[in-house]
Amino acid sequence: MSSESRRLARILLVVLPTVMVGGVSLLTLLVWDPAYAANQLRQDLWRAGHAHAGVLLVLSLIVLRYVDDAQLTDAVKRFVRFSVPSCAILLPAAFFLSVLSPQAQKPNALIYLAYVGAALLATGVLTLGVGLIQRYGRAP
Repeated sequence: MSSESRRLARILLVVLPTVMVGGVSLLTLLVWDPAYAANQLRQDLWRAGHAHAGVLLVLSLIVLRYVDDAQLTDAVKRFVRFSVPSCAILLPAAFFLSVLSPQAQKPNALIYLAYVGAALLATGVLTLGVGLIQRYGRAP
């Protein structure tokens, strides 16, 4: 693993417990905050934001394991290295910030960050996949 990938992995492993704290925070809101419990849309989007943050951080660590093996230029490897962790910020931000108000009945325009994050995620993992195929050939 390259030094760049190891450095980013260290950061991601330190950040990962914040997702756990977020889960406890959501549980606390659900149990103790009637305004949160009364808004199903807000519950659903915040739950989705929390889940996406955790899954994408773990996926980021997996990507770091493979990016250095891919047949990609250094600049493209750098893009892949940062695309998935960036999505771990963009997607949850879209879900959380689009329904900040306890009275929100529909997401605000910040929900469109989810589309940006999804496009970045798809581009990053597709690029990594192509780089790995170029390096090792096609699967049987």
